[in-house]
Amino acid sequence: MGEREHEREHVRVAVVGSGFGGLGAAVRLRREGVTDFVVLERASSVGGTWRDNSYPGCRCDVPSHLYSFSFAPNPEWPRTFSGQEHIRAYLEHVTDVFRLRPHIRFDSEVKRMSWNAERLCWDIETSSGNLSADMVVSATGPLSDPKVPEIPGLESFPGKVFHSARWDHDYDLRGKRVAMVGTGASAAQIVPAVQPEVSRLTLFQRTAPWVMPRVDRNISDTERWLHRQLPFTAHLRRGLLWGIRELQVQAFTKHPGQLGLVEEMARRNMARSIKDPALRAKLTPDYRIGCKRILLSSDYYPALAQPNVDLVASGLAEVRGSTLVGADGSEAEADAIVFGTGFHVTDMPIADRVVGADGRTLAETWKGGMEALRGASAAGFPNWMTIIGPNTGLGNSSMILMIESQLNYLADFVRQLDVLGGRVALDARPGAVRAWNHRVQERMKRTVWNTGGCTSWYLDASGRNTTIWPGTTGEFRRATRQVDLAEYDVLRVPVRVEAEKAGVDA
Repeated sequence: MGEREHEREHVRVAVVGSGFGGLGAAVRLRREGVTDFVVLERASSVGGTWRDNSYPGCRCDVPSHLYSFSFAPNPEWPRTFSGQEHIRAYLEHVTDVFRLRPHIRFDSEVKRMSWNAERLCWDIETSSGNLSADMVVSATGPLSDPKVPEIPGLESFPGKVFHSARWDHDYDLRGKRVAMVGTGASAAQIVPAVQPEVSRLTLFQRTAPWVMPRVDRNISDTERWLHRQLPFTAHLRRGLLWGIRELQVQAFTKHPGQLGLVEEMARRNMARSIKDPALRAKLTPDYRIGCKRILLSSDYYPALAQPNVDLVASGLAEVRGSTLVGADGSEAEADAIVFGTGFHVTDMPIADRVVGADGRTLAETWKGGMEALRGASAAGFPNWMTIIGPNTGLGNSSMILMIESQLNYLADFVRQLDVLGGRVALDARPGAVRAWNHRVQERMKRTVWNTGGCTSWYLDASGRNTTIWPGTTGEFRRATRQVDLAEYDVLRVPVRVEAEKAGVDA
């Protein structure tokens, strides 16, 4: 296809990203009878965060049977908590089973998306060419762009530096002095995976995490056979896992004081492995459990107790050549630095590339904090929907449940456009967005994420929680079951443009 032809290409829906959100959207569009769509993927394969995060020990903190699509159950999960390679293989399998590959454009990074008010469509510039779409589904995900803190002197470090989500598999850590910066979910998996093979491991901890044991095991051949032969057993298993987590939600959202018992369990978990009182004091958080993400690991504390591991409980402050200096003045020599410092969650880079109806980018619109109607639609961005948008994250359950709820909303959005007929767009009303966001933030006030006494990646620069959903997944599913047209302005193509188009068609 020549460049001029490619520039004129038009599709009904453009999906951005091919992780769980993007692939789920593609499947749902096909189920709704929409086949005129493309999936724009900046990498050369599907998988999203489960493709990018291939660090040693990478696995999921949500049970396998709950961390999968309800419409694509997998009876072959090998473990109760799956590893990265199994989840990535599952997404490849979904791509093939639902015949999504013809729709996917690999190596097609979105550079810019601009709303065309005259044509009521999105003009999209990608690294592989340009196209336009009636509707955009942004499924880039909040854990897609790594964040590396600005450390004075880092550029002077003579060794190897990389982020956990961009692991350098060509670099051999064996026998090296390695610094791990950060103590989040990735670090808790990397530390025990690399500790036995490095000569020295220095962990720079800014904030101690709460860690609960991971009750993980192999799923037996008998269980897998049962799930294959009697699919309802897998559905039952999934339902049980879901129900338990739904019952836990109130402790996080309404009664954080009830989490004291869980805290005591976490303390005992630490005491079993950490015998040194001084080390135990450094590893004991000073905030309510649940305020930051609770980590699941049965080998993190045992690894930290090994003689070749040092803990700097003040964070990394400066780099002087190969010497790393903690905020407490302590020094450590290193051959490699691994950053497990999270992602751009409340300042997603894709927002800089989306230009709405008033000529402002989404990032500019969200300067005071992210907000979207029902976690999906931003005011001034017609026919644009985000999957895993503002306040759709979870603290204790599976994000796949939230994604599927948003796919229900997407399906009804498409149906509403069909019912309205012609060249039409739906733009979330500012008042509706504000009202929704006000209700969410009011509910957020009493949650552990806001009252637990910590600073987490759930909070934006102004301290507002724009990440987490303050309720159950069932509540969110009910809230996104269908589109309420009263919450949207209906836009139509100006008569002049329709007349011009009719003349061209004639």
